[in-house]
Amino acid sequence: METLLPFTILLIHGALVRTGFPEEDQDVLIPEDWSHVGRVKPTEELELTFALKQQNVEELEDVLRRVSDPDSPQYAKYLTLEEVSSLVSPSALTQKVVWRWLQSHGVTNCLTVHTQDFLQCTMTAEVAESLLPGSKFHRYVRDGHFLVRSSSPYSVHDSVHQHLDFVGGVHRFPPKTRNVSRVLSTGKRKHSKMAKVHLGVTPAILRARYNMTAADVGSAQNNSQAVAQFLEQYYHPADLAEFMSMFGGSFQHLSKVERVVGTQATGKAGLEASLDVEYIMSTGANISTWVFTNPGRHESQEPFLQWMVLLSNMSGLPWVHTISYGDDEDSLSSAYMTRINTEFMKAGVRGISLLFASGDSGAGCRHLTKGGNSFRPSFPASSPYVTTVGGTSFKNPFKVTYEVTDYISGGGFSNVFKMPDYQTSAVDSYLEAVAAGLPPQTYFNISGRAYPDMAALSDNYWVVTNRVPIPWVSGTSASTPVVGGMLALINDQRLLKGLPALGFLNPRLYKLKGRALFDVTEGCHLSCLDEQVQGRGFCAAPSWDPVTGWGTPDYPALLAALLEE
Repeated sequence: METLLPFTILLIHGALVRTGFPEEDQDVLIPEDWSHVGRVKPTEELELTFALKQQNVEELEDVLRRVSDPDSPQYAKYLTLEEVSSLVSPSALTQKVVWRWLQSHGVTNCLTVHTQDFLQCTMTAEVAESLLPGSKFHRYVRDGHFLVRSSSPYSVHDSVHQHLDFVGGVHRFPPKTRNVSRVLSTGKRKHSKMAKVHLGVTPAILRARYNMTAADVGSAQNNSQAVAQFLEQYYHPADLAEFMSMFGGSFQHLSKVERVVGTQATGKAGLEASLDVEYIMSTGANISTWVFTNPGRHESQEPFLQWMVLLSNMSGLPWVHTISYGDDEDSLSSAYMTRINTEFMKAGVRGISLLFASGDSGAGCRHLTKGGNSFRPSFPASSPYVTTVGGTSFKNPFKVTYEVTDYISGGGFSNVFKMPDYQTSAVDSYLEAVAAGLPPQTYFNISGRAYPDMAALSDNYWVVTNRVPIPWVSGTSASTPVVGGMLALINDQRLLKGLPALGFLNPRLYKLKGRALFDVTEGCHLSCLDEQVQGRGFCAAPSWDPVTGWGTPDYPALLAALLEE
């Protein structure tokens, strides 16, 4: 039976107009950490992003399955950007309807992308509110950064509704940047009195733990890796150079980023940005590195969406991208997340590996309106089309020992996306093995996409930021670029042997069934502080688990496994 979309009847210029809501379930509550500054002037210019409906999305998913499955004859036979565009570009009717709608409101200053499925248009606030009935644009501020968003839901003309996924720049406030610096004296770690004798995690420690040698550096000319920065986070070249002079002495490395896509700010460096760049370049050593950055110049832009648009419009991209960014699933519309998933699939069929941090809130906690709590999955960590990286700690925080769960490591089950076929066997085995110790099933969706997929050390890193070496920096923002650098090194060896890049890793990773990874079997992560679960989410267990995935990399074994045809 066909589902009827919501609609409203508006009186515009004396005529009845029927409109629909592309993002009916989008949370439009203003986060408490953003302060209202005032209504936007009618003549002020905004830049909005229109996500046009794409064609053949199911076929795209099927192509991704075939090029990512090592048992498929089409394995690693990736598409070019032109071929992706031919597959998914909106129909001529969709493009015509949307363009006519925009032009009827005087909107003509628009840019499109190669795949023709995004339009970025500039218009005044007055025109935007006429174009999107119900919207009311206001300015908000947080920590000196300003943002323009609508305080109420928007709708679109009914004739356009079926041709649009969503409009970017209307809702979605950036999540608060995590404070990833944890000092041992807080009491959250054992043996805090001995902190002075511990040097913390450095590139040398990572190489020792993951069995990497000084010879494990890149040399392929056609290889590259990337990190993406949002929320006005920037790295400084001087910090990277200082970091490498302090910690990069034992292996060949680069001390400069090859390319910055976007605009680097001249203000203070961000701790998270410094962490990402320094560790992908020290693990994925001597590999050309790009930094995607958003300068925050346009108050109506969504930085994460801007990055996705860039990927849709660039033919030559790095093979591995690591992103330390996420938001609560329940704060985003299903239309938005579904479309972003399609963008992830578009990257995957091109042979690009996307790695996302699993988050630093354990299983999370959502306080439900009718009483009780549930766990709170994070997106894009919960996407079935990315590789999600959790976090671990050394069992003995002062020695290179085996690893246990880092209690902040994000993980759990999506409430939006079903469990993909590639992981059902692994997850079912976990659920059966630990059935007696699972949280109540009212807290999580047992049939949802489960994450993370793998993990790495996420605790007690040294980072240089604003020319100052800082110890005890922690978070899955650290583990993600570490894994990304290793995968870039494996790509390097594959490319030197004439093999294609790894692409979307998960189908192959789950077929390994934990081979070439150190299994993490100790520790639990955080969740709701209530009587039912008492702050405990899921716990690590043999084989896959929703805290550390399959475990952490044994680099030479993983290299050997992923060099196999």
